[in-house]
Amino acid sequence: MTKKQTLTVAMIGQGFMGRAHSNAFHQVGHFFDLPYEIGLKVICGRNPDKLAAMASQWQWEEVSTDWQKVVSRPDVDIVDVAVPNVLHAPIAIAAAQAGKIVLCEKPLATSLADAQRMAQAAHSVPNLVWFNYRRVPAIAFIKRLIAEGKLGQIFHYRANYMNQSGNSSGKSTAWRYQKDEAGSGALGDLLSHVIDLSIYLNGPISQLNAMTNTFVPGRDVDDAVSTLVRFSNGSVGTFEASRYGVGCRNRNTFEIQGSKGRLSFNLEDMNHIEFYDATLPGNLQGNSKILVTGPDHPYEENFWKPGHGIGYEHTFIATLGDFLTSLSRKEAFHPNFEDGLLVQKVLDAVEKSAQSRSWISLS
Repeated sequence: MTKKQTLTVAMIGQGFMGRAHSNAFHQVGHFFDLPYEIGLKVICGRNPDKLAAMASQWQWEEVSTDWQKVVSRPDVDIVDVAVPNVLHAPIAIAAAQAGKIVLCEKPLATSLADAQRMAQAAHSVPNLVWFNYRRVPAIAFIKRLIAEGKLGQIFHYRANYMNQSGNSSGKSTAWRYQKDEAGSGALGDLLSHVIDLSIYLNGPISQLNAMTNTFVPGRDVDDAVSTLVRFSNGSVGTFEASRYGVGCRNRNTFEIQGSKGRLSFNLEDMNHIEFYDATLPGNLQGNSKILVTGPDHPYEENFWKPGHGIGYEHTFIATLGDFLTSLSRKEAFHPNFEDGLLVQKVLDAVEKSAQSRSWISLS
């Protein structure tokens, strides 16, 4: 048996995303046939007690509170950035300059200028942005159906990402609600996912007009954002994201309507899609709810047999599995930092539009 190459990982961050990524590093070799072993070398964070507990639970070999020393270590191959948004740029740029493989949480940065610097720095190293929803099998299947022409000419793309996390006490002290650490509120946290999926499924955005709102007096980030968009393919759309979507735990939804039919998805029911085939005779047309767990569905060979649902954690496993497969084949992987930069350009345009109350054109 050929000995597999070991890729050692340094993860900067010890919170919710750190757990999701740690699980993916542990599980990816169980679901994907890869030429690599993954070694969890060192986890880095700001709270020593929580860091030690995290390392013990997820079997990280070492802990550190100094990311600058960690990213330049010769015994580290991959640097995974899972920290507050404001730290994405300095850590990712330093890692790329040290020649490391760089993985980074979304949004790529807190500003367009930082995102541009990050994309430039990472141009010569393998890189990934954790827009994990692209790897939901149902969404990957929708991508295939659109490519096959099942929707015909696209007319409408409507999407929203709603949760009610802001409508609870104590949230104002979390880093995601602080501009100096997050850069923005629902805009970067939620709308970035909406934008990435819209570009992935429906192509570039050419124009937009946006508004934002903050419900809590004195809070310095947005709580909600609404956007009208025009796509380069001639379709039009609406985006909405809010942390005050009461009644929604994590409702990331979209609906696409074209000349031949309609497709829709809801992350809270992530193993299903709805499909309306407008090419059928009128008396047979109607919404069909399709269970996307095989046969002949994305990732059916990686995960469970048809009819057995998967969960949130599998989207990170599939993202990492596809990335490492691409790495071994020396093939391009998406979403990468260039894709993250495209999203950042739209986020920047949304902010400018909301401030100026005008339409913004994107090149």
